[in-house]
Amino acid sequence: MQAILLHQCGEPERLVLEDVSTPEIKTDTEVKIRIKAASVNPLDTKLRAGLYPIDQFPTILGCDAAGIIEAVGSDVSGFKPGDEVYYFYGGIGGKQGNYAEYNVIDEKHVATKPANISFDEAAALPLVILTAWEALFDRCKLSEGQTVFINAGAGGVGHVAIQLAKQAKATVITTVSHSDKAEFVKSIGADFVINYQTDNVLDAVMEYTQGQGVDIAMDNVGGKQTEQLFPLVKFYGDVVSLLLPASDLDWAIARQRNLRFSLEVMLTPLLFNIETALQHQTSILNQARTLIELRKLRTRISQRFSLTEIAEAHRSLEKGHTLGKLILNL
Repeated sequence: MQAILLHQCGEPERLVLEDVSTPEIKTDTEVKIRIKAASVNPLDTKLRAGLYPIDQFPTILGCDAAGIIEAVGSDVSGFKPGDEVYYFYGGIGGKQGNYAEYNVIDEKHVATKPANISFDEAAALPLVILTAWEALFDRCKLSEGQTVFINAGAGGVGHVAIQLAKQAKATVITTVSHSDKAEFVKSIGADFVINYQTDNVLDAVMEYTQGQGVDIAMDNVGGKQTEQLFPLVKFYGDVVSLLLPASDLDWAIARQRNLRFSLEVMLTPLLFNIETALQHQTSILNQARTLIELRKLRTRISQRFSLTEIAEAHRSLEKGHTLGKLILNL
């Protein structure tokens, strides 16, 4: 099969298209998937650049994908050849990723693809759905009637988080950098949109919430930006960060307000082989399928790339400010 291999960390050109052996089923509960599309995520660019450790070289990146089951092990009960699936599995922790024509995965890590969307759209969703879902519901216990602040609302995780929060009947406040992104987040349900380039975010949030602040702040940016969320949140509220906060954060306001702070790293189950958590993630994808088929959750694809354009895809993602997701067609 053809696959994108990384032999050494470095610039995007380190990603090379090669012919490699096609993986085959080795256990009775595995399925062999012909991959139709894979997502290109910021995680991939960080791994390629050497910002996160890689267990072995050469490696195949790519954590989430969609495709068609081509063969099944003798004890597989949930799938058959020809079934369309989507999943988050591989690309880290020494497991083959999905920048490849085939992958072999245990059936318990695979979910049925929503019937009403393309393989491209399905491949774009697993990582961002799992991240947003775990942050809002598993960490912050989001409930009906609460108000949620989501920064970078037009990004990959942000635009899914907005939709999930609206499905929970929450009020959503979000930030964007320009008018095109503002129109996009409004179209998917955001109640109040702030242009952080021109407006004071704290003043706008406090005016909108009549001085109360929000119940939950979801941080898609990290670094020192995390600290700026503390005064936006009401007393005894929640802050959840998807990225590493700065080491020199001033926690005074968070402490005064009795804020509950949590971190969301949806990669943990895959990195540390936490089987119960991995199966929980598959369950989330199956629940999300219902929302997608009811047209209550959708994604936006910014660009599509072929295997030969993988370096260009990584460069595009590293420029930042993408609207939606980048997809690799196989």
